[in-house]
Amino acid sequence: GARSERERETMSWTELTTFNAFDAYDDGIVRGFKSALLTESDYENLMQCNSLEDVKMFLQATDYGTFLSNVVELDPATIVEKATQRMVEGYNYLVGNAGETLSAYLDFLRHPYMIDNIVLVLSGTTRNDSSLSKLLEACHPMGMFEELLTVGVASTPKELYELVLIESPVGKYFRNFQFEDMHELKPELIRARL
Repeated sequence: GARSERERETMSWTELTTFNAFDAYDDGIVRGFKSALLTESDYENLMQCNSLEDVKMFLQATDYGTFLSNVVELDPATIVEKATQRMVEGYNYLVGNAGETLSAYLDFLRHPYMIDNIVLVLSGTTRNDSSLSKLLEACHPMGMFEELLTVGVASTPKELYELVLIESPVGKYFRNFQFEDMHELKPELIRARL
């Protein structure tokens, strides 16, 4: 049944008394990430930059700091790659410090990236489009997981499921997938079926 106002109040007080012990550090990490986001005025200033070097110098004055300092040849793809790398490192840090419930939720948020990476590798290997190492380089870092790195042990998509994916975090989504039709399907259709 419904809880009384007093029971809800007691529950909230109990949760608050344990918040610092279990969740305060995670909360602090998230608040820090939020405060590091670029503001509207930051974006307006970025639009005034005349070169990528200007962008780099502007970002050095923000919380992004020196994430581009080791870059010799600056191009838009490198900026995106380095920003993505920085985001993934922060995300992994949060997951590593999160409690069990939050960690499970954060891992769940990575599932679409994992599925996209698997579809990329499956479609590339099925069509012999690229070498496995090139396919893995093209994968999104948020969707990388240990089992994906071992896809070379399978010679067919069905073997890939039985040897690799069944134990992966997203294996359950592939349980009823018809791997025999894989070579006929476009990656977008595979994602839609999953």
